[in-house]
Amino acid sequence: MTTTTVTVSGMTCQHCVASVTEELQEVDGVQNVQVDLVAGGDSPVTITSDRDLDNAAVRSAVEEAGYQVTGS
Repeated sequence: MTTTTVTVSGMTCQHCVASVTEELQEVDGVQNVQVDLVAGGDSPVTITSDRDLDNAAVRSAVEEAGYQVTGS
């Protein structure tokens, strides 16, 4: 298993968390998504997968949910 942590900006509630989680679970290889919500701030998102994840696929999934990955 591989663990990847990204920081997502713009989430404010559990509905936001659910949207991001749902989109990330569609990325090939993702087994689990854990969001530590920082309402209105930058929230750490830990993704457990069975392989290394494509950063572009993760970023695209977060953007599809309507949010932004901050940092690299």
